[in-house]
Amino acid sequence: MTTPWEYRYAQRTQRMGSSAIRELLKLTALPDMISFAGGLPAPDVFPVDAFQEASNRVLKNSGAQALQYGPTEGYLPLREMIARHTSRYGIQITPNNVLLTSGSQQALDLLGKIFINPGDHILVESPTYLGALQAWNAYGAEYVPVPIDEYGMIPEALEEALRVGPKFIYALPNFQNPSGVTLSLERRHRLLQLAEEHGVPIIEDDPYGQLRYEGEHKPALVVLDGQLHSSHDGLYRGNIIYLSTFSKILAPGIRLAWVIAPPQVIDKLVQAKQGADLHTSTFNQMVAYEVSRGGFLDHHIHTIREVYGARRDTMLQALEQHFPSQVLWTHPEGGLFLWVTLPDWMDAKDAFNIALKRKVAFVPGQPFFPHGEIKNCARLNFSNATPEEIRTGIARLGEVFYEMLETPHSSMEEVLV
Repeated sequence: MTTPWEYRYAQRTQRMGSSAIRELLKLTALPDMISFAGGLPAPDVFPVDAFQEASNRVLKNSGAQALQYGPTEGYLPLREMIARHTSRYGIQITPNNVLLTSGSQQALDLLGKIFINPGDHILVESPTYLGALQAWNAYGAEYVPVPIDEYGMIPEALEEALRVGPKFIYALPNFQNPSGVTLSLERRHRLLQLAEEHGVPIIEDDPYGQLRYEGEHKPALVVLDGQLHSSHDGLYRGNIIYLSTFSKILAPGIRLAWVIAPPQVIDKLVQAKQGADLHTSTFNQMVAYEVSRGGFLDHHIHTIREVYGARRDTMLQALEQHFPSQVLWTHPEGGLFLWVTLPDWMDAKDAFNIALKRKVAFVPGQPFFPHGEIKNCARLNFSNATPEEIRTGIARLGEVFYEMLETPHSSMEEVLV
């Protein structure tokens, strides 16, 4: 007799769902498909040779340690390197402020585990990173969305949203996923001021901060906050929990990211991580350290900026050439994405279904909104496709949008068949 599993799942699974992007990526793996859907780094910039050489060194010189269990906090030399690197941007921390995780997605899940009770309100940008929503839905989070414009979260809307008394603020200040916009320096200071006044901590997710292609660097929230909460013992004790990752600057396959937080938060995250996976792969951490040290990482990031910056420029030029005037898009200064806004009556899912027939894919924007209320937006990734694929794919999308604009709304079902 078959066990009725549907009666055995925990109640929290009712709020769990598959990632909309992960499901779309199955479709985009079809032959000859040009995909702007995933947030995928370009495989042609992966430092394969450097990883091979580093793996050989680790196995030759420290093989037994690399293949053994390790401390939950992470490989100490790598944590020390992250602390040194962070200090270059103006915040003084020690390795005791650093926890290594199995990708930023695990960090988001651990933060949900230690902070979120069912019904807690989390203040988020609207739209926001889908992976955070997916991680925190399982813990029963409720969301307070704050609309954004070309300069990030709108201060007046932020101030009003804080009156709800959220548990924390979740923000992606640099080249936000999905919109590509960057929070202005003035609004960074205002965000910190309001968070301080209301006693609300901030989770700063910064996977793309080092991937800037134009404009001036803007200090991270954790840096600005650290200037307000300096400590005599060198430990950061401020109001920010900062996340970043090696996925975008080395390779996503190593599943390696880090959290910077006050020591008491790191201690609680360590306890949560011990119950999840004991520790992140020792071998991966040691290899990442070997690859990154000696100035290699700075040189490699420079290469990535050149490649991705050129692809961003190619996409922006193609959009100008092929998209109708009724369609708008953001102009990201860095990162991996830009955001397209269609006329109000258009549904990006309809455009996606038509585009698939033309062998081009993107991500409809609705899942990035906490309440799924906006349907006329789309996210385009420019890092993974080649320049020629970008030009061809954007031309095909332009044809789709022109066709939809010329088709009466009542006749759209016929186009979708």
